[in-house]
Amino acid sequence: MLHEYRDIITHMKENEAANAHFLKIFHRHNELDDKIVKAEKGELLLTDMEVEVLKKEKLLLKDEAHAIILDYKKANNL
Repeated sequence: MLHEYRDIITHMKENEAANAHFLKIFHRHNELDDKIVKAEKGELLLTDMEVEVLKKEKLLLKDEAHAIILDYKKANNL
């Protein structure tokens, strides 16, 4: 997720307490991605509608994470 901000994400992970909300979003996004990949491979039985719901939630989390990263970048002059 947001590979172009890998260095900033690493920086944020170093201070978990201050960035707990971001890390929660980050981990949930990765969980959803794993579920979607497994469903698309046929390893997890989900309907097309269930997969769409997961994809929409994942996208919302990505948007929120992106906003947090940009705020963090600006606040820390990165």
